[in-house]
Amino acid sequence: MKLKATDIGRSASAASIIFDSLRQAIIDGELADGAPLRQDEIASAFNTSRIPVREALTRLEQHGLIENRRYRGAFVAEISAREVAEIFDFRCLLEGEVMAVSVPQMTAQSLKAAREYGQAFVDCREPMQWGELNRKFHYALYRDSKLSYHLKIIDNALDRVERYLRAQLLMTDGRGQAQREHAKILAACEQGDVATAARLTREHISGAKTALLAYLQSRRAG
Repeated sequence: MKLKATDIGRSASAASIIFDSLRQAIIDGELADGAPLRQDEIASAFNTSRIPVREALTRLEQHGLIENRRYRGAFVAEISAREVAEIFDFRCLLEGEVMAVSVPQMTAQSLKAAREYGQAFVDCREPMQWGELNRKFHYALYRDSKLSYHLKIIDNALDRVERYLRAQLLMTDGRGQAQREHAKILAACEQGDVATAARLTREHISGAKTALLAYLQSRRAG
């Protein structure tokens, strides 16, 4: 099992450390779809008992990143085309609304951060960093909405699909398309155009949904 393990036997936040490590390994694709998550093995890697491991696995299941199979234990959750479509349709609704609330309150500091993250996304040649830079670009534009609960839900949704999105960006022209769309969204925000920024955000997510579904279909057919 590929994990950035550490000795947390004396840590008061063992469950949180295990959760963060497993979550990142799943998002990065180091733990593949359907990979088993054995409590004893994880506890040994982190030099702790099974109690914080069980707590971490429960949180991962709540986030939709793992599933418990009766009599078999925990496994990295696989994703269906139907679930992908549902997640992206939900994101269209939620992120379009967040953008509409954020634009009238958007600060010069947030716009500057978005420009920098957008350029870093353009310049980056390391696929493992694309997902994080994409999140930072969007969050820089969303944060002035001050809708913290909405942003937490968006973060969870991205956790569920990020490893597939990264693969799709790598295997297709998805990154080039994302860069062009990011530039248009940022321009609308800089102009204070609420309706256009929200519409472009929804179209950006809808286009990513179409591309990802096509990629998953071709991968599974192959």
